[in-house]
Formats: sequence, C-alpha cells, structure tokens
Amino acid sequence: MKAIDPNNYATLTFDCYGTLIDWESGITGYLQPVLERYDVHVIDEFVLEAFSRLEPELQAEGGAYTDVLARLLARLGERLAFTPKPEELAGFGASVADWPAFPDTIAALETLANHFELAIVSNIDDRLFELSAKRLQVPFDHVITAEQVRVYKPDPKVFEAALGRVKGPVLHVAQSRFHDTVPATAAGLDTVWINRPSKGAAKPAAATPTWTFTSMAEFAAAVGETAD
Repeated sequence: MKAIDPNNYATLTFDCYGTLIDWESGITGYLQPVLERYDVHVIDEFVLEAFSRLEPELQAEGGAYTDVLARLLARLGERLAFTPKPEELAGFGASVADWPAFPDTIAALETLANHFELAIVSNIDDRLFELSAKRLQVPFDHVITAEQVRVYKPDPKVFEAALGRVKGPVLHVAQSRFHDTVPATAAGLDTVWINRPSKGAAKPAAATPTWTFTSMAEFAAAVGETAD
C-alpha cells in the first residue's frame, strides 16, 4: 500500500454519497418497497442502472436534489408502467436521512481529521446534508453543496466554488469517477478514488486518479502510516 504524506495537503474534500454514505443501499432500500407495491419486481442492478442514467439528466434540468429524486421516481414509474403517489415521490428525497454511513467511514474520518481540514463537496441540498452529517458524526470545516452553487457535479463550477473556500493544497476523495474524479482532475487537483464494490448507481467514466484504495479504512491507513 502506497503511503500518502499528510504534509503535502492542507484539506481533504470529500464526495459524500457513495464515498461516506452508502447511497446504493439507501436508494434500493427506498425504491424496492415502492416498486413491490406496484407488483414490479426487478433486481437492484436494474434500479441502480436506471438511477445512474436518469440522475445526471434530471440534475441538468436544475432544481433541488429532493425534486431531482422525485422526478427520477416519476420517470422510473413511466418506464415500468406505474404512477407513484405524491407521498412516495416526496418520500424518496426524505429517505436520504436514513441512508447509512459505510461501516468504515466514521473511524476513517476521525483519523484523517487529525491531519487535515475536512470538507464536503456534494450534489445535495443543505438540509439533507445536515441530516446525513448526524450519521457521519465527525464535523467538517467546510460544506459545499449543489444547492449553494446552483449546479451539480460534474459541472466545473462546483470545484471552482470549493477551491475558493477551502485551504490548499487540496486532495479530493470520491467513489464516483463521473461526478468527481474527472472534474476534480480537470480542476488541477490530486485525487483519491475509493473503489468500493458498486452495483452501478454512478454513471461510468474513464479517469486516472492519483491514488486508488478499496475503502476509506485503507485510505486512512495509508495516511496514518506516513504520519506515524
């Protein structure tokens, strides 16, 4: 395992959903019961492939992430021949509060907070991140959201906004190459790809991260090894 010298960076910027929060479990945990109520039976991979395709299209149309998720469920209903109820549409966004942190997230953040300032750079609404932050437990020095910037990653404006607010040098950490590694690299940042097992919620993209780790735990250990 290649060590990362913490003296080379002042701030770690993190994608949240897919990197720190297990969004795939959260997405399927909400959507599968909805689908079953309409007698629709599909595997998780089908649901997440549809999510990965629809989410960027709907984000490009603008609006809060809660609205993006509601429109996504409506589009999924059109594809699968059912019409979700208004409370089911609204419930998808509200379900973000229940999406769990990965088991290794909190301990890794506690280790990394000893060496860096921590920042979130996320395609989320402020209110929804506040709910997720309770699950992450470790405080962040900066939180940059799509609601604040009014665009969604991979739009470069998100990273421009982040770099205007955090202390450099910056290392960006993320699971999604499409949303994060590609635009962060284009912004001139070194990147860490957290290559977690995935069923496909993020749109595929070719990218060359500076470092690759299989988990947040492995990444934190690579930093700790040098710091010690």
